Amino acid sequence: MTELLLVLATTAVGGALLSRHLVAVFDESRFRADELHRRVEAPLYRLLGVAPGVPMDWRGYFGALLLFNLLLGALAWLVFMTQAWLPLNPDRVPNLSWDLALHTAVSFMTNTNQQHYSGQAQLSHLSQTFAIVTLQFVTPASGMAAAVAMLRGLRGGFQWAGAPAPQPGRLGHFHVDLVRSLTRVFLPLALLLSLVLVWQGVPATYAPATQVTTLEAAAPQAIPLGPVAPMVAIKQLGTNGGGWYGPNSATPLENPTPLSNALQTMAILLLPVAMAFAAGPLLRRPRVTALIVGVMALTSAGLVALGVHAELQPNAAAVAYTDGPNMEGKEQRFGAVASALWGTLTTQTSNGSVNAMHDSFNPLGGMTALVGMFVNAVWGGVGVGLIGFVVYLLVTVFLAGLMVGRTPELFGRKLDLPTIQGLAVLVVLPPAVILVLSAVALWHPALAGTSNPGFHGIAQVVYEYTSAFANNGSGFEGLGDNTPWWNLSCVLALLLGRYVPIAIPLYIAGRLSAQRGAPETAASLRIDTPLFAATLIGVIALLTLLTFLPALMLGPIGEALALAAAR
Repeated sequence: MTELLLVLATTAVGGALLSRHLVAVFDESRFRADELHRRVEAPLYRLLGVAPGVPMDWRGYFGALLLFNLLLGALAWLVFMTQAWLPLNPDRVPNLSWDLALHTAVSFMTNTNQQHYSGQAQLSHLSQTFAIVTLQFVTPASGMAAAVAMLRGLRGGFQWAGAPAPQPGRLGHFHVDLVRSLTRVFLPLALLLSLVLVWQGVPATYAPATQVTTLEAAAPQAIPLGPVAPMVAIKQLGTNGGGWYGPNSATPLENPTPLSNALQTMAILLLPVAMAFAAGPLLRRPRVTALIVGVMALTSAGLVALGVHAELQPNAAAVAYTDGPNMEGKEQRFGAVASALWGTLTTQTSNGSVNAMHDSFNPLGGMTALVGMFVNAVWGGVGVGLIGFVVYLLVTVFLAGLMVGRTPELFGRKLDLPTIQGLAVLVVLPPAVILVLSAVALWHPALAGTSNPGFHGIAQVVYEYTSAFANNGSGFEGLGDNTPWWNLSCVLALLLGRYVPIAIPLYIAGRLSAQRGAPETAASLRIDTPLFAATLIGVIALLTLLTFLPALMLGPIGEALALAAAR
């Protein structure tokens, strides 16, 4: 438990400190061009052929984000299907099938990193570094840029340094925000963490697999190598989650020591926490920071407590032999507490990396992971988690306005009918996608490919689609997911779960910023109060339960009750 508290406290302090840097980078009224801008960023703008001095409206901003992502995704798809004929393939890995290549490209393009393949066996060094790692940098940077643009819209629009007022309807320039997030946030942090991981023993080489003789002195075993440390660094910092190796961070080659495990756990949470701390200053309403960080932290603490408690209970299959914690699917090097902490944090964010097998969690431990993805805004992914949180905040503002009989408004700007309609789409979309696709897969056993009957088999299917829609990427492994059905149906969930929840909030931010803000009075709804925070937590819990409680009852809750009755 001491490690758990130390990791969380260190991450909170680090996130608060890092948030100051984020504000300096993205608040245009404070930004000053420097040597990095002159030597690196300005040439990149010329290379991209963009005019960084012209801020975009929401359509231009989202269009630029979508086009840039699609172009990189298409290039990655092509690389995966031709990797056998390309260089940097010392282990002679064959090409991926078109449907697996498509799923992999879309998965990494959407910052999900859901893997229906085993990286060390099915991807070449070129595919891992040129396609996978490139997307692992660009996609969280895109999410961070979108969150910053949304915050600009909520405060009234983009504002140049020295300008007397914001520009209504303008959210900034996507390529500028993207480049700054890469050069000033992700690249420096990833370089630092990768060096520490190399020091801890994570490989960083382009050499082919090493042939070793095992302790049993049997036939030589091939151990795949590669530039693993840089990929692991950005997979955690960018809430990506995709591993170089199939077992992800449960393997010593990605996560060799308790120190590397603690550092990776902190890296999962660092930037989402920093974005939460930076939201208030970027809105120029510092007191809003307490609301965002407070609600996220309380919700996170509840899920962590439940997840850790669940994994400290015996495994149902071993209860006759031990009353110790559930160690099935866990590394002895880390133990139950560190594994449960990672499992809850990786699903509270859209990270999805694992240091233990979630399929082996006790039922309530697996439920905790599912609930974190259902909410998808406890901390969320880099940028998009904050966007999801603001969606819940706007829904709460609307409901609070109905309760007091006032037209709902935020920061002096009214939530009109198109705004409410957009929020309604965002509320309905997750259950519509997850539950409909799950129902279709479970309707035909040949499609589902589950390895367990009954409640746990249902949970495997629901988890896979939830992970895809929430841009998480973790899974209840044992599912036969490398089939055309799973690859293509998950592509649909990946695309809808990534781009619709970015497009609609940008649209709403653009509409609100175009309004003339009314002065706030004593009668205006204040969102920086404990009462509103409690209401917001209640709305998050209510929406999650109303939409997903039946799925939980047919999955992990039903499994827990059945196991309890069988004892």
